[in-house]
Amino acid sequence: MTKSINIVSFDVPYPANYGGVIDVFYKIKNLHAQGVKVHLHCFQYGRAASPELEKYCEKVFYYPRKTGLFNNLSSLPYTVKSRVSEELAKNLLSNDFPILFEVLHTCYLLDDERFKDRFKIYRHSNIEHEYYDHLAKSEKNNLKRAFLKIEARRLKKFEKIIENANLILAVNTSDLSYFKSNYPKVRSEYLPSFHPNDSVASREGRGNHILYHGNLSISENYLAADWLIKNVFSKINFPINIAGLNPPDFLVKLISLHKNISLIENPSDTEMQSLVESAQIHTLFTEQATGLKLKLLNVLYGGRFVLCNTAMLEGTGFKGNSALLICNTANEFIKAIETVYSIPFGKEEIKIREKLVENFSNQKNTEKLINLINS
Repeated sequence: MTKSINIVSFDVPYPANYGGVIDVFYKIKNLHAQGVKVHLHCFQYGRAASPELEKYCEKVFYYPRKTGLFNNLSSLPYTVKSRVSEELAKNLLSNDFPILFEVLHTCYLLDDERFKDRFKIYRHSNIEHEYYDHLAKSEKNNLKRAFLKIEARRLKKFEKIIENANLILAVNTSDLSYFKSNYPKVRSEYLPSFHPNDSVASREGRGNHILYHGNLSISENYLAADWLIKNVFSKINFPINIAGLNPPDFLVKLISLHKNISLIENPSDTEMQSLVESAQIHTLFTEQATGLKLKLLNVLYGGRFVLCNTAMLEGTGFKGNSALLICNTANEFIKAIETVYSIPFGKEEIKIREKLVENFSNQKNTEKLINLINS
């Protein structure tokens, strides 16, 4: 039974303040809690080395991501080519532990002959070519849109490399079906994303605002905010907070036009958690049903009423209830807001919420991951 693992991360996973790195960081933290020695290998670009990671890892290695035009002139996806590292290969060859590759961007070594006898795991986050194709469709900048279209084609071609994995871990059941259909020779299992929550901490009573939050530098999120502002938030008189990282200028300007909407740029972890806990309603919207939206988990564990569209729940197994309202049109969002804004969140809603998130227990999913590696 192995008690050590290599994890190759696409980015430095601390601070854990956006979707992908949240899954990586809390996976590491929970593996450590169950006695697994983690050898972490992370690509670095814009995020500093973190002493916090040393608390949970046996060793931490950092590799510079090689950005720039040269690495875009390749048949490989830019997201992959910029993470090619012989130093990484040498460090992985210095032990014989299983290797967990976090998202497709880190998978360059999957078909390397030197690793043919190693146990290799591909951790899926999105069907990457579909994700990039959707980003391209929603991107307003022509140059960025062209890059995203090219990258989507390269990622679709590159994806076949996961045939060399021994195990695929999918974050939702819809994408699990995709992998089982397209890569039937590789064992594929459902393993939800790891997250910072140990138990439901939703507060009883009423909150004092409506919240939308996310990484606002990503088009999927800033376009969702744009849609909500124009079609929902501008039509109601309740106080609304929009919070997230690096909002684009057009969104800052749009929010400034509405007296009932406030923008909280780049909130700290403490400030973000306070916003989640004090909100009466959380509004979530996406046009892209891929991966697992970690902000959904965050508000289900820590928030009161949650309003979201069907695409947000794709592959999660979540069903609508009195505390999780499914809204697919602007009118449905508005009516739901008007219905629940004045209703206290009570013990019954908390019991419903606890039942809803049972399958997302970090402890249970860590045990499942360890068993999958050793089976």
